[in-house]
Amino acid sequence: MKATARIAAVADAGRTRLVTLRSETPLLVRRTGPRHADGEVEVHLVGGAAGPLGGDRLRIEVTVAAGAHLCVRTVAASLALPGRDGAQSTLDVHATVAAGGSLRWLPEPLIAARGCDHVSRSLVDLEGDASLTWREEVVCGRHDEEPGDARLESTVRHDGRTLMRQDLAVGPRAAGWAGPAVLGGGRATGTLLMVDPLWTEKPPEAAVLGPGAARMPLAGGPAALAAAVGADLREVREALDRAFT
Repeated sequence: MKATARIAAVADAGRTRLVTLRSETPLLVRRTGPRHADGEVEVHLVGGAAGPLGGDRLRIEVTVAAGAHLCVRTVAASLALPGRDGAQSTLDVHATVAAGGSLRWLPEPLIAARGCDHVSRSLVDLEGDASLTWREEVVCGRHDEEPGDARLESTVRHDGRTLMRQDLAVGPRAAGWAGPAVLGGGRATGTLLMVDPLWTEKPPEAAVLGPGAARMPLAGGPAALAAAVGADLREVREALDRAFT
């Protein structure tokens, strides 16, 4: 299956207005929730079919214009499933945020089911004093199940310069993924990236958030990254939630 979802938000008289909201099964986009005090608009991605299944080619394009504020969530976790003949599934996310705009990307986790072969690629371009909250989480298999293969590739650029480049691979074809250099026996992992123009002078300091979690300032921009590994998603989510309180 091949599908693309497009979301575009612009500022209009101090509020945010959605000018593009287009989607195809299984990537169905719906506006949800009340408008926030800062004018932020919230949308949810609703799964219109199971998956991603092996062979699926999915793409999400998000554009936030200058001064607009957008939050993107999903209603449920994404379950990567095997397809015929071991075909690989892909999800490409490309987001751009103009100066003075903000994007909060807060999906539910990706679950790498046994036998899957999935690649998720994210590219975010920020301009000037744009703000970003970007969360990614992975659960290695369903309950009492060995995971399939999943790879997450994330790049965030600020004014054309790379601010963060991160790759994570789990599953039977990822050498050492369960060892101490990667998940250390954990079944879930996640990251939370924050880019805030108010941190230009002093981003949050490095801190240990728990046995498998830490917060680290990033060089090259007003940003910090929190990362956590845990036995389950609850443990990871709790660590990330307190990273920037």
